[in-house]
Amino acid sequence: MILRLTSGFSTLLVPMILLLSPGTARPVGSGPAPAPVAPRSAEADYNAGLQAKTARQYATAVTHFRRAVEARPSFPEAWNELGFALRQTGKYEEALTAYDRALTLRPNFPEALEYMGEAYVKLGRPEDARAILERLKGLDAARAQALEEAIRTGR
Repeated sequence: MILRLTSGFSTLLVPMILLLSPGTARPVGSGPAPAPVAPRSAEADYNAGLQAKTARQYATAVTHFRRAVEARPSFPEAWNELGFALRQTGKYEEALTAYDRALTLRPNFPEALEYMGEAYVKLGRPEDARAILERLKGLDAARAQALEEAIRTGR
């Protein structure tokens, strides 16, 4: 649309331009409305936790895995990884709680069983570790062997 302005209408120029140009006029100090922030997904935090774990940044991993299980409490892999990261920071009792939750959700979870057994070893509870070993033997021979070695060496 072309407007022809004549003298006397010059005061209408600015308001008319503003009306005809959509999206370009904003009150001073305002910007575009902020986009809604999407909540972090359990998977995003889980993946960030795995990256921190790989980098041996266990405290950071704990933070991410906690967020993952808060976002999705029925995430056995995240509970297991939370237990692993807690165990690496010396929080063995908390690790046992996380492993227990993982195993409640997925009873025959070899990795969680192995790590739970290793936490028992660290706590000086070899009998509990041996009970876990018996469960693990029928599920994953390699993990059972690793746990058996941990029990034998006390590591």
